[in-house]
Formats: sequence, structure tokens, C-alpha cells
Amino acid sequence: MNRVFGYFIVGAMVLGVLVGWIVNQALPPEGAKEVAANLTILTDMFLRLIKMIIAPLVFTTLVAGIAHMGDATEVGRVGLKTIAWFLLASIVSLSIGLIMVYIIQPGSGLSLVAPPVEAAAPGLAKAEFTLREFVTHLIPTSIVDAMARNEILQIVVFSVLVGTAVAAIDDKAPAVLNLVEQGAAIMLKVTGYVMTVAPVAIFAALASSVATQGLEVLVTYAKFVSGFYVSLGLLWGLLMLAGVLIVGRRSLGLISQLRGPVLLAFSTASSEAAYPRTLEVLQKWGVSRKVASFVLPLGYSFNLDGSMMYCTFATLFIAQVYGIDLSIGQQITMLALLMVTSKGMAGVPRASLVVIAATLTFFDLPEAGLLLILAVDHLLDMGRSATNVVGNSVAAAVVAKWENQIEEPAPEAAKA
Repeated sequence: MNRVFGYFIVGAMVLGVLVGWIVNQALPPEGAKEVAANLTILTDMFLRLIKMIIAPLVFTTLVAGIAHMGDATEVGRVGLKTIAWFLLASIVSLSIGLIMVYIIQPGSGLSLVAPPVEAAAPGLAKAEFTLREFVTHLIPTSIVDAMARNEILQIVVFSVLVGTAVAAIDDKAPAVLNLVEQGAAIMLKVTGYVMTVAPVAIFAALASSVATQGLEVLVTYAKFVSGFYVSLGLLWGLLMLAGVLIVGRRSLGLISQLRGPVLLAFSTASSEAAYPRTLEVLQKWGVSRKVASFVLPLGYSFNLDGSMMYCTFATLFIAQVYGIDLSIGQQITMLALLMVTSKGMAGVPRASLVVIAATLTFFDLPEAGLLLILAVDHLLDMGRSATNVVGNSVAAAVVAKWENQIEEPAPEAAKA
């Protein structure tokens, strides 16, 4: 079934690009925009369905996973191992982005005319990221409000507290735990219904994007886009190598089984869209339910490997376009700054661009440089969303290995 679903996704991607190119060539710009606007209705509906189920799914699966762990000592031990891996992965991701942008030099000698320094990027509100704001933002003033706004980070904090409290009760509050587990089962079933329309949404997303922008934009930014994807490929290689060294060769099978969620995240440019399927694949591969339900939601808040790499890559690309050199000290400061600011990206629309804008302001770089990457931001978002899925999946497998929580897959799952 997963293989057939993957074929449908690939077919939808190819058909979407083809239809978008035909519309772009056959209709005038205004006509192409009108067609694209109608196509995005399907994509918007699908993403709304995904956002509708994310909050209850994260809450129920995380609470159930923590409640089954045992006492608070086990929760703390697994949590420390998870955060340690996330920090290590963050340093590696940010460093690769910094090193690769200096090796490739995508912004040097660019044939584009840099926008004036005083220009502003449309639709981007300036956001100053401070440690105080980040820490206070962790705690929800109301869990209902956090769920209504899909604040994943706040939902995770609340879910960890509830799950730990359930685990600390002598009888584990069987009525509450049973209700949460049934809620998780229901939400996973709803997820299955939503995923059946994913190929239609993927087709609409790609067709509308190509119809309005055409294929020429890929040529114009070829060096920037190809350089970023080469960097992502290097990160994928390191993640898979770490998986083999820590988990064993079996981890390669996990990467193979993730093709469905990865293609879904890539096509929709949304890590959230792939969350339910990723959770399902991890459990079928052998990661225990309690570890998968604990690590994966945390990963969506603290372990966005692709997005973090993009922040360093894009920021230094803009500096190169304007001919501005940053000292070694400034580059190290940038890595430390992004280590903090990137942790607040989850669930924020166009969050990577906001983080980049804050970084540009901090180093007195022209924010107008954001105009140079907006044209291909959606294409790059596709790659970093897929990378986020791979990074979080490897993290779950590694933590499960450290906790001896990797189970042998069922015969039917292994055959699939």
C-alpha cells in the first residue's frame, strides 16, 4: 500500500509540473494567475485538514507515550538523550550551511541586480528573537489557545507535563489513559482519511507554482538552488551514516520506508503534513510507540535540521550578494544566535524568513536581500521540509537504540 501511495505521489508531482508548464505557456500572466488561484484552493483545503488534526494528534500520542514510559526518571533520561541529539544535529546542520555557502559562493558574481538597501521584503513582519521571549513563549497561557493556533512548542510542553503526571500516579489513571489512547487511535484513523487526498493536493500545489513562475526562475537561481540541495544531500549522508554507526545497517531500511512521508513533505513544502505518516512508519519499522510518540513531536519544535541549514545558507548568500564579509567571530556568533532563534520556528508561517530577517538585522545586513530569495523560497522550502522529516526520524531511531526500544517489525510490516 505504501509503495502504491508513493507512486501516486510521484505521478502527481510530474503531472503537476507538466500542467503548470502548459498553463504558463498557453495563457497570459493574468490568466495563469487565475488558474493558479483556483488550484491553490485544493492545496489550502488539504493543509487546513492537516493543521486540524496536528494538535490533538500530538497531544494524545505524546501523553500516551510518556505515560507508558514509567516514572519521571525515565522521562527525564529519555528527554536528556533526545535534547542532546537535537543540539548535536543543530550544530552539524548550521555548520554545514556555513561551510558550504563559502565553498560554493552562490552569491559572488551573481548576475542579479541587488535590490536597494532601503527596500523592504513584502509581507514580512520584523521579529526580534530574544532569549526571554523564547523561554516565556514555551509556556502556554491557555492550552485551548495554543491548540487553536497550532503552537506545537506549547502543546509539547503541556503534553509532557500531563503525561508525566499520569505516569507518576500509582494506577496511572486508567480511565484518562484509556481515553487518551482511544483519542490517539481515532486521530490516526482520521489521518488515514486525510492522506487519501494528498496526491490531489500535491498536484495542485506544484501546478499552481509552475503556472505563475514558470521554469525560468530555476535557471536564474540555479547556483543558489543547486548549492543548497547539494548541502542538503551532504546532511542526508551524514544523518544516514550516523544512523548506521549507532543503530546499524537496519537504519537504511528506515530511510527506504520513509519515501512516502518525505515525498509528501517535499511536495507540500510542509513538515507538518508528513507528521502522521512519519509516526506510523517509525512504529512499523520498530521504534517503540512510547519513544516515537515522545521524540517526534519534540523534533518538530527543536530539530528542524533542513530549516536551520537554510538560515545560515541564505543569510551568508545575501551577504555575498552585497559584497559584505563577516569575520570568524561574527560567523560563530551567528551560529550561536541561530541555535536559539531556530528553536521557535515550528508552526510559524514563513518562519525561516522571519528568523533570517532577525539575523540580518542583528548583523546590520540589508534586509532587502530577502527579496532575492523570496522567488525560490517555496522550492527551497520543499527540500528543507523533507530534510526535517529525515532528521527527526533518524533522531527517533537513535534514541530508541540508546533506550533498547527498537522492536522487531511485524511480518506484514517487514514485507511492506
